[in-house]
Amino acid sequence: MKKLHYILSLVVLALFFSCSSDDSNVDLEGVSAPANISALTTVTQDNSGKVTFLPKGEGVTQYKINYGDGSPESDYFPSGGTVTHVYKEGTYQSKIIAMGITGKKTEVTQEVLVSFRAPENLVVVITNDLSVSKKVTVKATADFALFYDVYFGEAGKPDPISANNGESVSYTYQAAGVYTIRVVSKSAAIKTTEKSQEFEAKLVLNPTTSAPTPPNRAAGNVISIYGSKYTNVAGTNYFPDWGQAGQGSSWTEFDLNGDKMLNYIKLSYQGIALADNVTVDVSGMDYIHMDVWTADLQKIETSLISKTNGEKPVVKDLTANQWTSIDIPISAFTSQGLTVADIFQLKFVGTPWAGGTVFIDNIYFYKDVETLSTAAPTPTKPASDVISLFSDAYSNIAIQTWRTDWSAATLEETAVAGNAVKKYSDLNFVGIEPVTTIDATGMTHFHVDVWSSDFTEFRIKLVDFGANGVYNGGGDDKEHELKFTAPAQGQWVSLDIPLSDFTGLTTRAHIAQLIYSGTPTGSHTIYIDNVYFHK
Repeated sequence: MKKLHYILSLVVLALFFSCSSDDSNVDLEGVSAPANISALTTVTQDNSGKVTFLPKGEGVTQYKINYGDGSPESDYFPSGGTVTHVYKEGTYQSKIIAMGITGKKTEVTQEVLVSFRAPENLVVVITNDLSVSKKVTVKATADFALFYDVYFGEAGKPDPISANNGESVSYTYQAAGVYTIRVVSKSAAIKTTEKSQEFEAKLVLNPTTSAPTPPNRAAGNVISIYGSKYTNVAGTNYFPDWGQAGQGSSWTEFDLNGDKMLNYIKLSYQGIALADNVTVDVSGMDYIHMDVWTADLQKIETSLISKTNGEKPVVKDLTANQWTSIDIPISAFTSQGLTVADIFQLKFVGTPWAGGTVFIDNIYFYKDVETLSTAAPTPTKPASDVISLFSDAYSNIAIQTWRTDWSAATLEETAVAGNAVKKYSDLNFVGIEPVTTIDATGMTHFHVDVWSSDFTEFRIKLVDFGANGVYNGGGDDKEHELKFTAPAQGQWVSLDIPLSDFTGLTTRAHIAQLIYSGTPTGSHTIYIDNVYFHK
């Protein structure tokens, strides 16, 4: 069977490469080992002791099971498959062995209880999700039980959902209401134990967290209509009488622990009107932004209304039960022929019509400009005490890439006040790799200067590949990450980090990667300068 295992691995690898573009470099050594490994274990209800394993996990191509009773391990079988084994009555420590596409393995021990007694002392706890409408979670525990089935009681959904004893299972109903939920707890015995309970699946009718805080922006780069971050246009009417009440619509200003937001109920159409004889010229702005929360609307249509040539709409999808941050380019309106130099009203339309409620915060126009105009601080360390990757102050070592292929960020080589900097836009995470590994055993600190107008967290990883120069997850060749929460925005942040802070970075002799990432993931911009190790 060892031969079959290698054949399967080669086939998977061949399929992986064939699906990649010809001009892409695939770094399989950077692929993580399988994660979140577990198995649903079910027992045939005939006292035979036959147990079926259904493994699940992330990044897995195949599994095998060590049954924990001294019998031979199973052969490898593909993800999504099952394997069965007959046990004698007892408690066993089975092992789920998961292999990924690169051959990396993850092992997880899971207890298997084979008992021919019916479950006893069944306890069922049912709760509504506080942030997702109509989502119900069930957790059942019982003595001698191995797993349980939950019948959620919704018409047309007769099949149960199974879970291991003591684990939770969730279900989202099509409609809010009261349902009879039946839990059937099972062991290895033929006899089962069950409990039924009526429970109300509720709508989440309002957000439980605030909208994201807008970034720091210069006053000249923002025209704010509603929100607490910037100064709003004075005299704005957020519920002008356009006949919405006749459609069943209404409004209020919702207060979430001191954070106020607009709340439009049964939204058909809703206007926002600036004060009489007040218009705003947004031709110098790049976007209109707003944050929208809803439990039941699918889309929202936003119209800008010009005093001279009417209105034009743009429709955006909404995600239920969470804040949707919307940024609409002003060009989406001007391309339809709208004059945006004299905007005096906005209008919102919901889909379905008059069928849902929205909460809206942070409505503002903004100019997407970088305000970075000063260079990073000049380093003062002697060159003899420095290994520099990037700085105008030192001679730099050779770098193979400043943007690894697995990054979605955009890299721009630019300059600020005559000083070269690296600019990463739409940053998710990005790797920097030297031509040869860095021996930093004689160094004590890692330094970098970073600037951003919109990040809320910045993260740094150093990766030591070990003496063999190949990343394989063993020994010290791991990623050692530091997080910097709420770094100052709109100014250079100098990070001079003791290498001892990178927990687990033991040798420091074969540093082969530096990885930057941050929050908000995939949407913020950073500038980087003065990247070096020093004594």
